[in-house]
Amino acid sequence: MRILGPAPSCLDRLECSLCTAVRPFGPEPAGLCTCGAPLLARYRLDEVRKALHREDLRGRIASLWRYAEILPGVTPVTLGEGFTPLLPASRLGRELGLHGLLIKDESVNPTGSFKARGMSVAVSVAAAQGVRVAATPSAGNAGSALAAYGARAGLQVQLFLPETTPRPFVLEARRLGARVRLVPGSIADAGRVMRESLGQGGWFDFATLREPFRIEGKKTMGYELAEQCGFELPEVVIYPTGGGTGLIGMWKAFDEMEALGWVGGRRPRMIVVQAEGCAPIVRAFERGADRALPWPNPETAASGLRVPGSLGDFLILKAVRESGGTALAVADREMMEGSARLARHEGIDACPEGGATLAALLHLKQEGKVGADERIVLFNTGTGLKYFDAGPGIEPG
Repeated sequence: MRILGPAPSCLDRLECSLCTAVRPFGPEPAGLCTCGAPLLARYRLDEVRKALHREDLRGRIASLWRYAEILPGVTPVTLGEGFTPLLPASRLGRELGLHGLLIKDESVNPTGSFKARGMSVAVSVAAAQGVRVAATPSAGNAGSALAAYGARAGLQVQLFLPETTPRPFVLEARRLGARVRLVPGSIADAGRVMRESLGQGGWFDFATLREPFRIEGKKTMGYELAEQCGFELPEVVIYPTGGGTGLIGMWKAFDEMEALGWVGGRRPRMIVVQAEGCAPIVRAFERGADRALPWPNPETAASGLRVPGSLGDFLILKAVRESGGTALAVADREMMEGSARLARHEGIDACPEGGATLAALLHLKQEGKVGADERIVLFNTGTGLKYFDAGPGIEPG
């Protein structure tokens, strides 16, 4: 495989997602806007449209870096992430009477989850800007991914994980060379403790939405969906949502692709799935609110969904409402049953978060909110191998 060098990017500027203030993309690492909202990368899409046509993607490297023109123009720090399979769930679909059921299986990414996408791009940019110490709070997979890409880039990695983080994530991060600190409470508590320590040695904060480029890695899931569906977007996307970077990123990708002339104006109905024990976005959606209140005492076996609040809550809710989608919460038992069913019927060892998407689909089908012939994409965001001791055991049926 050829070695990737700096990409011919058309990255133009950084723009606040809330107040729309603009700042240049330059040699200094960027965090939040001065108003406290996430920054978004903006590209000269008219230039991209002239230089790149969707047919040009054929034969490119099978990784997220195939979309180089709409990613930052830096040397990639890569482990082969992205371009994951979109698999027809034929057996499960027949059983449910859903003929267009698909599974986007992110478990085949490096370190076993979709977090590899965001960390590959974010670490690539940070390394190019001279960052030497990377830090993040994490409920599991993000920490593992930062540890791996930090090691690849020669960065020191500082992780702050809740004490309840499943042990396989802790061991993996340490094996990859990260310095791990376990913190009582939730990921919010881990983030608070980390930020109290940020002054020690010039650490850079890679936490969800606190820098602009994890979104850029995650948005490639949207580009891949389009490419793998012949540039006809599916009708429904069911996505397990903690911090929501992936959903925000995909929604951004759909807009970019429309500007490039690659897709039309129709969007998938975006379905947010959370855990009953931690559902701030669901509660805000049901109340018609634009922002989500922090969830007190979050509890769920799905560590990726044990996120009591998100900086991008308003962006998530906007995408769900604009798409005609919805938000719903499922019980841990339903998640585990969903994971077991994906394993038995389709051979995919899904994480609880992936199982949650199937649990949500069953609710939507019962309520008549999905059609038999619609293309419905379930996102399995990670491998189930790291959760062997999490949640109730499910016996094969």
